[in-house]
Amino acid sequence: MTRTIATHQDLDWLLDGLVDSVAGTRYAVLLSDDGLVVSHSRTIDRSDAERLAAVATGQQSLARGVGQLFAGGPVHQVIVELAELWLFVIAAGQGTHLAVVASQEVDAEVMSLAMHNLVQQVGQKLSTPQRGEFDAFAARGGQRG
Repeated sequence: MTRTIATHQDLDWLLDGLVDSVAGTRYAVLLSDDGLVVSHSRTIDRSDAERLAAVATGQQSLARGVGQLFAGGPVHQVIVELAELWLFVIAAGQGTHLAVVASQEVDAEVMSLAMHNLVQQVGQKLSTPQRGEFDAFAARGGQRG
C-alpha cells in the first residue's frame, strides 16, 4: 500500500511488525482521540485506515459511556467479535488508541498481549499532544477584521 505524508512513517514500521508477528492480523491503525489516523500498517490503504479510525473512535466512545454510567473507570480495551473478524482497540498513549483488525483464526489472547506489549514498549512514541485552544486572530497580532 502507498504511504502518505500525513502519517508518522517512523511509527508505521511498529504497526507493520505487529501485523507480521501475530498470525491472522490484517490491519493496524494508530489513531488520535478524535479519530484521526496517526499511522497505519502497510496492509491498509489510507481511506480504509480513516474509516477504521472512525469506527474505533466510536467504539471507544461507547465504552467510555458505559464506564461513566456504571462507574467502571477508564476504558482499557474494546474487543468486538464478528463472524469473520475481530476488532481490538486499546489505549496506546496519551491521546491515542491502537486499533487492529484480525481474522477469526487469530488467538485473541495473543493479540491482546501483543498490543499491550507494543504499547508498553513504545508508549511515549505513540502519544499525541492534546490540542489547545486556537485563536486564528492571535496569529495576526490580535487584530480583528
